Amino acid sequence: MSPPNSSPLDSQPLGRKPILCYVTDSRSFAAAPQKDLLDALLEKIELLAAAGVDWIQLREKDLSGKPCASLTRKALLRVLRPAGQAKGATRILVNDRLDVAIAEQAGGVHLGENSLPVQEAKRVVEACSAAKSLPCDFLAGVSCHSLEAARSAATAGADYIFFGPVFATPSKAAYGAPQGLDRLAELCSSVTIPVLAIGGITLENAPACFSVGASGIAAIRLFQDSADPASIVRAIRR
Repeated sequence: MSPPNSSPLDSQPLGRKPILCYVTDSRSFAAAPQKDLLDALLEKIELLAAAGVDWIQLREKDLSGKPCASLTRKALLRVLRPAGQAKGATRILVNDRLDVAIAEQAGGVHLGENSLPVQEAKRVVEACSAAKSLPCDFLAGVSCHSLEAARSAATAGADYIFFGPVFATPSKAAYGAPQGLDRLAELCSSVTIPVLAIGGITLENAPACFSVGASGIAAIRLFQDSADPASIVRAIRR
């Protein structure tokens, strides 16, 4: 395995900073049959890829393996359109399903604290990379909701961390009270891998996350609910 705290992001230019990640949630679209929701989601993915988000995390927890693989395949095709090249500028991360991420040649897998341990995931990823069946820049990241979990994930070889909820948000209410900027700052100074703030992120509070050391932000509503995501991306990058 790679040394702890090393990451494909260490040897690869990140390009535009900060890292902006759209986390999908088709269930928050207007009520419609699942097929229509997924079609709407794919349109949103293409729109956000064109707007310049760096990562898109496919977080459709209701999908089993085959539908998840189909969505991943279609999403990868959508992000290639605005890029106009063999490899899109936007990285697709598959939530939880390492098998799907590898089979569909996605840009990475995003693991929850109760998913496959990141150390095990990295072992599989590195074996696939050595066999030339997976790109060497494939990422394995983890959602963390405590300093202890984040430090453990970094030591185990995670390439990046989502930390939160930093601010109050309905989608993260199950994880307790917001962590706040002080806790985010403490975490960012405790690990050497990129930390993305998640939970209640808005245009107004995103700069505060960067000011305390976050390498980027991850959000559902900030990107998904915007009628003009390109303006959101431009405003954050300014």
